Amino acid sequence: MAWRNVWRNRRRSLLTMAAIAFACALLVFMLSFQFGSYEAMINAAVKVHTGYFQIQAPGYQEKREIRLVVADPEAVARLIDAVPEVTAYTFRANAFSLAASNDRTYGISVTGIDPVREFNVSSLKTLVRDGVFLSPGDGPEALVGALLAKNLRVGIGDPITLLGQGRDGSIAATVVTVKGIFASGQDDFDRNALYIPLGYFQELYAMRGAVHEIVGMTSSIWAVPAVERRLKQELERLDRDKNGPLAILDWKALMPGLAQGIYLDLVSGLIFYLLLIVVVAFSIMNTFLMAIFERTREFGVLMAIGTTTGRLTRLLLTESMMMTFVGMGAGMLLGSLVTLYYQIVGIDFGGASEILKQYGIPGRMYPILTVPSLVIGPFLVCFITFWAALWPALRVRRLTPVKAMHYA
Repeated sequence: MAWRNVWRNRRRSLLTMAAIAFACALLVFMLSFQFGSYEAMINAAVKVHTGYFQIQAPGYQEKREIRLVVADPEAVARLIDAVPEVTAYTFRANAFSLAASNDRTYGISVTGIDPVREFNVSSLKTLVRDGVFLSPGDGPEALVGALLAKNLRVGIGDPITLLGQGRDGSIAATVVTVKGIFASGQDDFDRNALYIPLGYFQELYAMRGAVHEIVGMTSSIWAVPAVERRLKQELERLDRDKNGPLAILDWKALMPGLAQGIYLDLVSGLIFYLLLIVVVAFSIMNTFLMAIFERTREFGVLMAIGTTTGRLTRLLLTESMMMTFVGMGAGMLLGSLVTLYYQIVGIDFGGASEILKQYGIPGRMYPILTVPSLVIGPFLVCFITFWAALWPALRVRRLTPVKAMHYA
């Protein structure tokens, strides 16, 4: 009976279903696009410096002290090699030092990297704008951020004097030659970063083979939690550090600002989506109010022959859910097809593509159709439209057979 009643006013029902389908399709596509853009942003950020996860000494992330090291990186590397989801990893060591040119002096972060491993973990090599990337076996040569080079007034081939403190408290002093200049688009990073080969760093800062960070990449961002759990268990078994097991941090802990920015953007998007759903909900409410007004005499006759108001309420709610489910199904199908199309071909940003590529962000954005992006929007539509249809349906409970049959 409910299904027949849906089609009594075919045009009105189709318009209502079309509104629900449009809302669901838009929500599926927009949420998929948001998730795809978030993944692109995260990939661009982690590939510049942090990686998807890092293994460090306990407390190093907060204190950044040179003495807090991973003393046996090769032992940790053997654990990582046993995790198939980890696609690449590298070793890094960091120290705060004074960098001086002929004209100026700045406090900077000096990072020792393995030029071969680094290529598989970060996009640093692709960000070099002048000169060349570091090579295996390089000695006192450096890769410098563009803003740091500008502030120090140095170029390719110019010397930079470094003065810092070694792990054992000794003075670390050297002169390095600028081999390359990179620009990541992150001003703080480009203003403070200087890279030298890891072997030369360990010799200069008396690291005795230790490192500060083991930076890893996984097959996808979604694999990070499982990798983190597994490595955490393995590191607890390894536990050769007197201060406790080594810590493993994911990209959210390494870049809390980016995680908070994504959260705020998602919340603001959900507010917009809720407004869209509310508009659809009013459409449902209007449809059922009109249905009740038009069918009041019919309801009076049904009550007169013994139909309860509760059964009429359930009938009306069943009609609303039937229209909602048909609209949801059509919307999910349409949204999935549109999303899958753009997931393959991407969305080109036109003239901005070349600028984005310079900073490691792809010139095309690709929506990602996932289970959450497919069901979150339609679920909200179903939930809100149910409550929107409930109020008109409950009006039937106030009807009496005599008044309903005499309703004009």
